[in-house]
Amino acid sequence: MKMLWKGLGTSFMMVGITIGQSLWGGTWSVYPAAAAQPLQTMTDYATHPAKDAILLGLQKGFIWKYPDGRFYPDKQIVQSQFVASLVAIRGIKETAPVPELPAGHWAKGTYERAQKAGILTNIKIDPNKLLTKEEAAQLVFNAWKPYRGVKMNGYTHTGALITWGWMDPAPAGQPRFREDLPVTRGDAAKMLGYLWKDKEQLELGEKWAEEFERSLNISNGQISGIVPKGDKNFTIRVSFVTMENGRLGYLNGESFKVNLQKVNATMVLSIRSNFDSSDAGIFHYQTQTLKRDIKSKQFSLTK
Repeated sequence: MKMLWKGLGTSFMMVGITIGQSLWGGTWSVYPAAAAQPLQTMTDYATHPAKDAILLGLQKGFIWKYPDGRFYPDKQIVQSQFVASLVAIRGIKETAPVPELPAGHWAKGTYERAQKAGILTNIKIDPNKLLTKEEAAQLVFNAWKPYRGVKMNGYTHTGALITWGWMDPAPAGQPRFREDLPVTRGDAAKMLGYLWKDKEQLELGEKWAEEFERSLNISNGQISGIVPKGDKNFTIRVSFVTMENGRLGYLNGESFKVNLQKVNATMVLSIRSNFDSSDAGIFHYQTQTLKRDIKSKQFSLTK
């Protein structure tokens, strides 16, 4: 699995601040509908179901409040706000042209970053568009394609994201995959929180994969190495398939030495969460060369 999460750091936070001020928070001239919202307290999300996700997003800097200090969690999110968050989480700095937006447009810089990263693939550009579930889900899959691959066939973007667990299903009594339902800012915060945590998990998986690769050695017809110890939150396993179709497996912190003539050509390093069985990386290696294989990925529908 490719990991492209290098160098977020300070530059990521600066991108987030700039985008947040101009898009998520906006100004009343950009989002006049905000002025019509009923007055709420400064903690308008204090008892909201999305409270934890909102707090995470505000803390990490990939979602933002309005200038009046309110978040408006039940207000329907617009395309530019959601795109801005995806750009911030991805830490995108490079740009590509977006001719649909004129020079000087308030959202042009953000959309140019999103264009470069493929987030806008098959998306009709309309910064003020109120998003439905299907429209938000498609943006998520576009943004996450380099890390989790494409969705499996037979599902809408909404259905796939709900099945994965990153989008809430429709309320009880309705079809589960209501693609036409609106996405609120609170809904968006929860989805974006899953993406942020997945990004952190994938970064950790890449770190352990690189540690594992440094331990590998081939000598006298045997491959040896050390499974990363990791931490209590993950099960890290190195596995081989024997010529007799058996299995050899080694877990966190264990050393191994395996006769190359007794196993097939592929060794697998898998890193899985002990909380929800989601993976932080599944890496395939050629046993004769120790080269990591880059395989095409499909967004799994089961964790």
